[in-house]
Parts: sequence; C-alpha cells; structure tokens
Amino acid sequence: MTITVHLEDEAATLALGQRLARAVADDATGLNVLLCGELGAGKTTLVRGLVAALPGGEDARVSSPSFNIMNLYPTTPETAHFDLYRLEFQEPDESLLEFLADDETLVLVEWSQYLDREFWPGDYLLLTWQPAQTGRTLELTAQGATATAILRAATHEG
Repeated sequence: MTITVHLEDEAATLALGQRLARAVADDATGLNVLLCGELGAGKTTLVRGLVAALPGGEDARVSSPSFNIMNLYPTTPETAHFDLYRLEFQEPDESLLEFLADDETLVLVEWSQYLDREFWPGDYLLLTWQPAQTGRTLELTAQGATATAILRAATHEG
C-alpha cells in the first residue's frame, strides 16, 4: 500500500508524525519506520512530532543521533531512533538488527537508504521524501500487515 502526501511546511510534518503516533499507540505494538530523504528533508522533524505524541514522549529530547547512531526514548512503546548517515557502505550494527526484529519497539531509521535491503525487516513503513515546488512530497509505503494497518489508521484510508 502506498500513499503520497504533500507536506506544506514544518507544522504539516509534525502533524503527520502525531497522526502516526496515535495509530501506533492505538495498535499497541511496535513498528519499523524507514525514513529516506536528503539533508533537511524533514526526517527528524517527523520523528520529533511522532515521539512527542506518544505516551511518555513529553520527556523525550528528540534530536538526530548522527554522532551516537542511536537514541532511545522513554515512550510507550519504547522508541529506538537510528541515524545511518555516517554508516554508508558499512554493515549494520547488531543492535539495529536486534531492534528491527523486535515487534514491541518503535524503530525509526533515518537514512535507511544506507541499510542494504537484505537487512530490511519484513514488516515496515517506508517514508520517502521528494522535493516539491513548495514544501515536500512524501511517499508512504507499507509492507506487511502491521505497517499497513498503521498507515491506514494514520491517513484514514480504508
């Protein structure tokens, strides 16, 4: 299932993150979210909106984990936020693979285009940013039952 949305500005990006958070919280399960886009596309902004809207998210200080590779946030479900920007052409860390296999954790992977597809989980939501005349175009692709249910709930698609 693929849906394309236009994000006019930062507020629209935060709002989409909040809708995704509600769908994840309502589903009461983890989810793997793979984020692809260039620098400044809005990946971390969406993560900030998503994490802040989860139970416990008000205590999270969301920032791009470019230098430490991973941040854990005290949300329900727990959120593991990875940034693979500095890991292009490298094998993934074991902790990333363990989190991707954990169906109780919300796993957010920025720069997932640097993760070889052989390591992608079977169930994931892929968010791909594209430039637009104004704002950004975001393609959301769900692979697997959990990701599809959450995408439908977040975008109100039947």
